[in-house]
Amino acid sequence: MGAVSSREAFFDAGLEVLSDQGYGGLKLAEVCQRLGVTTGSFYHYFTNWGAYTGQLVKYWHDGLTVRVVEAVQSEPDPRERIGRLIEFGLTLPHGAESAIRVWSFIDPEVRSVQADVDRQRFQVLYDSALQIVENTRQAELFAAWAVYLLVGYEQALLPRDIGGLRWLVDQLLDALDAGRFESVPPGE
Repeated sequence: MGAVSSREAFFDAGLEVLSDQGYGGLKLAEVCQRLGVTTGSFYHYFTNWGAYTGQLVKYWHDGLTVRVVEAVQSEPDPRERIGRLIEFGLTLPHGAESAIRVWSFIDPEVRSVQADVDRQRFQVLYDSALQIVENTRQAELFAAWAVYLLVGYEQALLPRDIGGLRWLVDQLLDALDAGRFESVPPGE
């Protein structure tokens, strides 16, 4: 068994385990086995399993939400910003995202992080859509629709179909571009 060169390798392995086996499969032995290391290597980087799992969730939050939101917000064109964010959403590790959602129903700290992730993703979509449609209710519905579409995809037990999801996203973006959100009655 070899040594792992970084904490990030343990986090990436944890996300892989979550993606492949779900929250119930996230165990120290499985993470170490995937990396080909002993538990001693794990304890070189982490004081205990709880410290690792807390940092794993932070790693997921920072890497797959905060950095992405910051990167897309540098795009001045709101339609391009939405397109970049949705393109990123299509490439998420949906199995890990789904497992983290399950985990969030068991662990209040994970739930807090999950809620923050959802808020951040929603907010950047909402802000961008508002610049396009100039109506708060329409922008709110667009952002909710986009987030629910991707969250629903993560939770579905159907076979993964990125091509089909991409088609649905294209329909959503076409509706935004064509002004179809204008028909949304206020307050509904």
